[in-house]
Amino acid sequence: MMSSVWLFYRDGFRNMTWGRPLIWLILLKVFILFAILRVFFFKPVMAGLSDEERSRVVGERIATPPETPDSPTYNL
Repeated sequence: MMSSVWLFYRDGFRNMTWGRPLIWLILLKVFILFAILRVFFFKPVMAGLSDEERSRVVGERIATPPETPDSPTYNL
């Protein structure tokens, strides 16, 4: 099944006029989304914490209920 799906897409892109540039464009977009944006905009929240501190933070976040717009501690 997977091989037939792979062959379908492979042959489809080969027969297209814009097949190769389209594949490169898709790969470039995926690279930008996962590599560039993650490095510069989505820093790890718990970077630099020890294992004990990470487990404490995760435990606190699991134990406390999420803030809602009706609660007095909700800040926009």
